Amino acid sequence: MMNYPLTLAQILEHAHRIHGDKQVTTLLPDGTLHRYNYIALYERVKRLANAITQFGIQRGDRVATYASNTYQHLELYYAIPCIGAVLHPLNVRLSPLQLAQIVGEAEDKLIFVDSGFTAQFKAFQHKIACQQVIYFDPTAADADVPYERLLSEATPVASWDIRDENWAMGLCYTSGTQGEPRGVLYTHRSMFLHTLAANQADVFGLTEADVVLPLVPMFHAMAWGLPYATMFAGADMVLPGAKPPCIANLIAETGVTVAAGVPTVWAKAYPELRKRRKDIGGLRRLIVGGEAMPLPLIEAYEKELGVEICHAWGMTEMSPTGTFSKLRGAHRSLSDAEKWRIKAKQGRPIPGVELRLAAETSNGFTELPWDGKTIGELQVRSPWTANNYYKVKPTPEHFTTDKWLRTGDMATIDADGYMQIVDRAKALIRSGGESISSIALETVLLKHPYVHEAAVVGIPDEKWGERPFAVVVLTEQTTENISDILRQQLASEFPKFWIPDKFVFVDEIPKTSVGKSDKRALLAQLASQNLLDKSSTVCKNQIVEPAHKK
Repeated sequence: MMNYPLTLAQILEHAHRIHGDKQVTTLLPDGTLHRYNYIALYERVKRLANAITQFGIQRGDRVATYASNTYQHLELYYAIPCIGAVLHPLNVRLSPLQLAQIVGEAEDKLIFVDSGFTAQFKAFQHKIACQQVIYFDPTAADADVPYERLLSEATPVASWDIRDENWAMGLCYTSGTQGEPRGVLYTHRSMFLHTLAANQADVFGLTEADVVLPLVPMFHAMAWGLPYATMFAGADMVLPGAKPPCIANLIAETGVTVAAGVPTVWAKAYPELRKRRKDIGGLRRLIVGGEAMPLPLIEAYEKELGVEICHAWGMTEMSPTGTFSKLRGAHRSLSDAEKWRIKAKQGRPIPGVELRLAAETSNGFTELPWDGKTIGELQVRSPWTANNYYKVKPTPEHFTTDKWLRTGDMATIDADGYMQIVDRAKALIRSGGESISSIALETVLLKHPYVHEAAVVGIPDEKWGERPFAVVVLTEQTTENISDILRQQLASEFPKFWIPDKFVFVDEIPKTSVGKSDKRALLAQLASQNLLDKSSTVCKNQIVEPAHKK
């Protein structure tokens, strides 16, 4: 058999030759749409690739992007890796200090900056080591060679010269939820194989007939691999730009069939999508990740809008997809309620991914059964899963001696292989020697029509070690005693010691850079307001403006 290297150049060439007429549509800051096809994209990528080498970029050099989901960023997704350099998308939501540390560690040689983030970037540019910058915005004062002029003056590269599929193609950093961000280096081989697996019918299931909208940022784990999966499938792509769009308008105007984003995005978008359901009839599937989508929201999308909800789970360390939740043929006879309960799980391992549940012992790890009840640490391995962090030696905290990644998640897996995250290992609340799942409590709280968002955290307790503490965003104004109502709801499903000692009602729960509830920031916020002291007065219902009615 031919020893043929698996590289991103193959994806680009296939999209150009076989699907050249398919469209890339970008929402621009002024509200207009920029459109061109894969043939035009290909020609620009070839010019861009040659232009990048003029800055002295060589194989293995890191080239950073500080950008949103735009056609220029998509061009860089291909041009940088296809010359053998390493694409390094910077998370625009990280702090200047974190970005300075990351750029320094990565030793970025060149940075491309999106028009929507020019001012934001310049405000901290003096803090970072890399001063070689190309701006998308032609009016940027110090942009001697703006992006478009750079392309217009360059000649197309003659050919792609990636001789080894194990060359690095991308460097992504974790969001820092469990500490400082850590770098993960992807290879051409790992991303190519991830793309093949993601495009399986029971995973993303993209086809040439689809129009795909990645709302997940391109700086977050390569937008879940969608820029590569979409083009390899030959689907049209819609990019929402830097400015938060009206999702319903964008879907209606461009005919989106598959969209991907975190649950908070879909919670906010639901009311408008429901109003315009006649205009979004082509939308058939939402890929949801980052954290679990509340069961009532899954039900609302499937029942009211006829849109299939598919949970995906993964990590930056996994390129990032690990599991995907779709019903099996054996589930067809189940009731809708039973189907939705299955869909609320994080799903089964996609082809190529292995999972195991483990309990740590003095002699290492003991593998636990897949019975849907036993809780263990989730460990994974696959051809696109990291076996160490960038510039960091593997440690037993993150990798086992037999080369499995320790995800830090506590989970169950049932006999059919459906995995469900119970909590982060470090986020389990230990009360009187017993474990309390914050995720399980949040899931039940979100079933109540008065609850828009919920976060449960553990706070120190002299008697029990830790006790659960609930923070809630309400959907509407009310004079009822919501604390008692929610306690009763939780008491119907959990033992008494699981019930939070205190409820606080706020206008907003802080989010991480990738849209998850930021519990560290939340704890700091509550502490600054002296709300964590159990001796303080139990919080009365706070009247808030309506956020979203289920």
